Amino acid sequence: MPRKLATAFIATAALAATLAAPAARAQEVVLKVAHFWPATALSHQKVLLPWCDKIAKESNNRLKCQLYPAMQLGGTPPQLIQQAIDGVADIVWTLPGYTPGRFPSVEVFELPFMSRSAEATSRAVWDYVQIYGQKDFGQLKPLAFHVHDNGYIHGNKPIEKLADFRGMKMRAPTRLTNKMLAAFGATPVAMPLPQVTESMSKGVIDGYVLPWEVIPPVKLHELTRYHAETDPAEPALYTAVFTIAMNKARYEGLPPELKQVIDANSGAEFSAMLGRVWDESAAPARQKAVDHGNRFNTIPSAELANWRTATDKLAVDWVAEMKGKGYDGQAMLDSAKELIRKYDK
Repeated sequence: MPRKLATAFIATAALAATLAAPAARAQEVVLKVAHFWPATALSHQKVLLPWCDKIAKESNNRLKCQLYPAMQLGGTPPQLIQQAIDGVADIVWTLPGYTPGRFPSVEVFELPFMSRSAEATSRAVWDYVQIYGQKDFGQLKPLAFHVHDNGYIHGNKPIEKLADFRGMKMRAPTRLTNKMLAAFGATPVAMPLPQVTESMSKGVIDGYVLPWEVIPPVKLHELTRYHAETDPAEPALYTAVFTIAMNKARYEGLPPELKQVIDANSGAEFSAMLGRVWDESAAPARQKAVDHGNRFNTIPSAELANWRTATDKLAVDWVAEMKGKGYDGQAMLDSAKELIRKYDK
C-alpha cells in the first residue's frame, strides 16, 4: 500500500473510531429509580442499592441507576405509578393501593387474615398477576410484586379487644385496610407512609397499622406507646401489595442484551427475595420499639375470632364488586388463597 494511501487509511480509521465512541457511550443507560421511603430505609439500602449494583455488573456498567428516594423527583406517593407510565421516572417502587380502584385485581391480597409470610405471599402475588393482573398493569413493565411482613396495630392506647377500636382515628395504607378498620369500629384515615409521623406527632391520628420494618426509619416508635400483635399461629391481620414497575417504552427501547439483564433480575425470584427481606427485617425493627420502652400485647386466637367475624363480609363484598367490574371475583379470591397455600410450606 502506498505510504500516502496507508496514512489516509489510518486517519480514516481513527476518525471512525472517534465518531463511534459517542455511539458506544450512548448505549449506556441511566435509569431513574424513584420511591417514597427515606434513603436510610431497608428498601433503599438492602434492596435497591444491591439490585442496581447487580444490573450494572451484569451489563458491564451499561445499565446504571440514579436513585431518587423520598419523592425527590417531586409529586406525592400516589403519583408514583403515573410517573412510571409517563416516563418521569424509569422505575418506581410503590403500592398499587395508593391509587384506589386503578389496580383492583391485586387488592385481594389486602383482605384481612390472608398472609402468613411475606416471602410465600410475594411468590403468590407474582403468579397471580400473570393470570389476573395483565390488564390492570398493561401500561407498565412490572419487575416484581411483593407484600410486607405481617402488619400490626400501633397507637397511643392499648388495643386488646374489638371494642377498644371505638373512637380511634387510625391510619391505613389502602382501601381494604380502611374498610377493615371501619369494620373494627375505628375511624379510618387514609394516608401514605410519609405523612404518618407528622400526623401522629400532631394528634391528627391516634394510631396506625404498619409492619415493623417501616417504623424505625420514620421514627414512629418514638411517637408510639402501645403495640398490639396478633397470635403468630394465625394469619397476619393484614398485609399490603407493592410493585417495582418500569416504564414500558423505556424497557422496550433497550437493546436485547440489556433487556436480558433486566429480565434476569426481575420476576418470581426477585419478588420472593423482596418478601424474604421484609420477613427477616421484622425482628430487628421491633427491637427498636422494645429498646424505647414501648408496651406490647398479643391478641389471642379466641379474640381474633371476633375480628374475623367482623371482617368476613369484606371478602364477600369484594367478590361482588369485582363481578360488577367484569372480573371473576370468586375465582380470583380462591386463586389467591390457593397460591398462598402452595408456597406457605
